[in-house]
Amino acid sequence: QVHLVESGGGLVQPGGSLRLSCAASGAISSIHAWGWYRQAPGKQRESVAIIDRNGYTVYTNPVKGRFTISRDNAKNTVYLQMNSLKPEDTAVYYCRADRYDLGYTYWGLGTQVTVSS
Repeated sequence: QVHLVESGGGLVQPGGSLRLSCAASGAISSIHAWGWYRQAPGKQRESVAIIDRNGYTVYTNPVKGRFTISRDNAKNTVYLQMNSLKPEDTAVYYCRADRYDLGYTYWGLGTQVTVSS
């Protein structure tokens, strides 16, 4: 079992920055990939950024060059640095952990990000 807790969301003006954190506990060593997803009102949840256990990263096109996903293994934490935020980035952001060998997926409860002037 893996427990994920997101933090760092809030209200920010367009062009501003936020750093989201995902604190993980439990069977962390079994996880193959970590990701940040988001869901805006009336829309489906979508992938934002993924980092695997080798440090390989993948980003969705709308956030490339603006967002950076990273891991701190010593702190068991995954981060999402978000710069040059736009109103269309407004959503609930979720942390996700995947264990490929058993097909398990773990989700946090999410943190709200609102980009508005």
